Amino acid sequence: MNILSRVASAAAGLLVLVLVAITAASVVTRYVFAAPFQWTEELSGLLMIWIVLLGAIGCEFHREHLTIDVVMSSLPDRLRNVIALTIGFLSLGLLIAMSWLGWELARSAITKQTRLLGISWFWIDIAVVVGAAGIAIVLLARLIAALTGREKFEDESVIDLVMAEAHATGADK
Repeated sequence: MNILSRVASAAAGLLVLVLVAITAASVVTRYVFAAPFQWTEELSGLLMIWIVLLGAIGCEFHREHLTIDVVMSSLPDRLRNVIALTIGFLSLGLLIAMSWLGWELARSAITKQTRLLGISWFWIDIAVVVGAAGIAIVLLARLIAALTGREKFEDESVIDLVMAEAHATGADK
């Protein structure tokens, strides 16, 4: 799964560079030459969709998705693990549904084109499939590793990390 995360993160990083270059070019042409490129806003929006969905794959791999875990951190470890696994399987189901519906959407949009660039909406909508399927693959690997005892599924909560740091520095006394 590390290779999937690396490829997705590298692709997202490359697209960020393209987005920055396009935005800079747009600013220069608009304010220096008073002749803005008309297509930059459309392309920027399309790139943002891909950046977010590719970046989400890396976030899942590194367990960096934002969570609010006040309730979870107060539960006993065993119950917390059961709930985390249940949420993981429900999330997997949602991601599979998103992949399927995203594919149906992309297929239905093959002939539809963007207004300025004339890009098929298929290439925009397929980002949902790539992102959801990529996250699902990483999540499935994490769930299998947890069920086979190779790793703990649940992430450390922010509260746990803060308490561990406080204990290590003696600030909890």
